[in-house]
Amino acid sequence: MSLFSPTTVGDVDVRNRVSLAPMTRLRSGADGVPGPIVAKYYAQRAGIGLLVTEGVYPSAESRAYPGQPGIVTDAQAAGWAKVADAVHAEGGTIFMQLMNGGRVTHPLITGTDRIVAPSAIAIEGDTRLADGTKVAYPVPHALETDELATVRDEFVAAARRAVDAGIDGVELHSANGYLLHEFLSPASNQRTDEYGGSPEARARFVIEVARAVVAEVGAGRVGIRISPAHNIQDVWEKDDAETRATYEALVAGLAPLGLAYVSVLHSDPAGELVQDLRRAFGGTFIVNSGFSLVTTRDEAIAAIDDDIADLVAVGRPAIANPDLVTRWERGADENEVHQPSVYGPDERGYTDYPFLKD
Repeated sequence: MSLFSPTTVGDVDVRNRVSLAPMTRLRSGADGVPGPIVAKYYAQRAGIGLLVTEGVYPSAESRAYPGQPGIVTDAQAAGWAKVADAVHAEGGTIFMQLMNGGRVTHPLITGTDRIVAPSAIAIEGDTRLADGTKVAYPVPHALETDELATVRDEFVAAARRAVDAGIDGVELHSANGYLLHEFLSPASNQRTDEYGGSPEARARFVIEVARAVVAEVGAGRVGIRISPAHNIQDVWEKDDAETRATYEALVAGLAPLGLAYVSVLHSDPAGELVQDLRRAFGGTFIVNSGFSLVTTRDEAIAAIDDDIADLVAVGRPAIANPDLVTRWERGADENEVHQPSVYGPDERGYTDYPFLKD
């Protein structure tokens, strides 16, 4: 087994053990429809074993950013069908990350009357509107117990649309401070019903969403991404014992479902917490060292050689190197990321990075 050897992830075979980490790129315009440049971007990177898209919103209320793609309308689904076709034409495999932004948004972005969260607690700080204007995050609506089924069913419907469009599977975004992650943390979840108050209760909604999506599209087409103790966007997980108890409860609920994988974003993927969660899950496990820690070729190779994970998710190097796996196999130099164009409306800094010249 090596980083460059094939493997199976759920119901699909992948050509190597590198995964494209889901990264916000915001190239889908006001209507959230992924267009030709989105298809080109993912098709360029089809040499990576498992592609995972940027977060895709399953309802208007859950849209976090201007330019973010959705999977709500027929036009959005048709756009994703072209993405899937382009990736498959290059022999690639692609999962769609389903992301409810929760309180990390604003009604001027969603176009709805409210934004939602487990509890009515706002994030400190500002977000940017489409015109660049900064606005403070508002206090979200605390979802009523009987409203949770609607949010769950939005994930289910989105998964069905994605798979029907030809996408190989979906990843539930339960990381980085967005809605599902907000349920896991006592800082953002101060509910007094059966979905708050203890680690098991805070994990309940995420498990219920995963179970419902599995029932709709099959366990082999469903993964999940988590980021224990990442401490981002005011989703604080600074009590080690509390964090461990929460994620052990989560994984205990997920393990019987037979998911395609768990993907963990953590600064110490070889550490005790992450490896304990891996053993408890018992299935395909993907690690990703995090936003500020760029995964190098040597680190990715070592993660597989040392049996830290089954796949390694890679972010920034895959932005700048569409042929990243080829470069890593050859030990070739890499392009550097052009930070000012990471987010933007066009192909600059998106599909214009050079490939190796034979």
